[in-house]
Amino acid sequence: MSIQQSDVLYTAAATAENGRDGRVVTHDGRLDLVVNPPKEMGGSGTGTNPEQLFAAGYSACFQGALGVVARRENADISGSTVTAEVGIGKNDEGFGIIVRISANIPNVDAATAKDLLEKAHQVCPYSKATRGNITVDLAV
Repeated sequence: MSIQQSDVLYTAAATAENGRDGRVVTHDGRLDLVVNPPKEMGGSGTGTNPEQLFAAGYSACFQGALGVVARRENADISGSTVTAEVGIGKNDEGFGIIVRISANIPNVDAATAKDLLEKAHQVCPYSKATRGNITVDLAV
């Protein structure tokens, strides 16, 4: 379900110049990065790239969603980590991305970890935004 503008609690804004081979800056100045295509895509690989930024945001958001689910389920996720791997490749329409979310949740068994991941995937805003648009694989 979509939210309305009146429901927004915070808005992040960033401006890019020169696309994948330039610079990206958030409006508050806290993030100011050189962006370059990775070597695998013909770039210098000296800066960061949009896929790394997406992976960072998705992993942080998913970890937050995992915390929400764990509290509801009374599960101990202390010491857990979430990794998002974002791949980019060619498709019929140019390029597309694929994501693999993996988690290490040391204080629960594998079945519980899998269940928590699946439930977090249902509440994570990044997962909701990408659902039906890209492949997202979950792994424990």
